[in-house]
Amino acid sequence: MRKAVERLGELRTPEGTSLPPNTVAELRRAMVRLRFIGEQIREIEAVRLERLAQQPDKGGHPMVLLLARVIGIGIETADMLVQEVLSRKLRDRRAVARYGGLTGSPDESGAR
Repeated sequence: MRKAVERLGELRTPEGTSLPPNTVAELRRAMVRLRFIGEQIREIEAVRLERLAQQPDKGGHPMVLLLARVIGIGIETADMLVQEVLSRKLRDRRAVARYGGLTGSPDESGAR
């Protein structure tokens, strides 16, 4: 995928013709934006990891690192979960489900 932007010119339609120039340009712009956003996310997560390493006793540091080991959960999401959900005093499983919007009365969420 790293050379995908350069290889856009090689793309062909099912009929074998090349893609229209405006389509290639639009795809190229979208891929450049995607790469830029990915770099920003990596930078934010690196800063977050650095902050966690500098202040190991502040906040839910062990919980954040443990959650971040789960595939699909990054440092940002793990930190948000610890700060917003896991640090709250919720009564029981139903309270956790209500907080997450998974349950509730029909007038609260619109549907069950």
